Amino acid sequence: MQDTELFLSLAEIAGVFVGFGALISVRAGGASDPLDVAYIRTVVWVGIWVVVAALAPVIVSRYGITGHVVWLACSFSALVLLLGQWILNARTPEMQEEMAAMPRASRVRQAAVTALLAIPPIGALVLIVLGLFPDQEPALYLMAVAFGLLAAAVSLLKLVFSQRRPQPGSGPAALPATGGSSA
Repeated sequence: MQDTELFLSLAEIAGVFVGFGALISVRAGGASDPLDVAYIRTVVWVGIWVVVAALAPVIVSRYGITGHVVWLACSFSALVLLLGQWILNARTPEMQEEMAAMPRASRVRQAAVTALLAIPPIGALVLIVLGLFPDQEPALYLMAVAFGLLAAAVSLLKLVFSQRRPQPGSGPAALPATGGSSA
């Protein structure tokens, strides 16, 4: 397969995004704000989707499968996984709570960003499954994976900017300085 190294590199980058999302989650002491939970979940699931989608053609082609069959199998699998993750994410309590609390204008902006990031990869995968542009299938698949990586990057950026500074807590009081020895 022609783009093996490129797909492996995209999978590596997405793996880093997943790691950063998990690190931010752990560093934040386990997110409790629904928005933070939604962003963390999105970074992780989109990153994992990119890893799976990027590795799929590399693995499938190792079995000697070539041409349209590789791209059809990988596109169909990637499409099912993407739509399945999207539906599951939308049904989580955190996402439903966040969407219910979000003002209408924010929901419209969120829908527009989601559409800009989701329509190109879904469209490319559907074009491959339908077999409409057989000569362009590798490029369409690469575009779908690249848009997935872009969506993971945007989600990671939103997650980073959603983090709030820690509030001064009611932790242990500072010990007074004594300035001398105890002897």
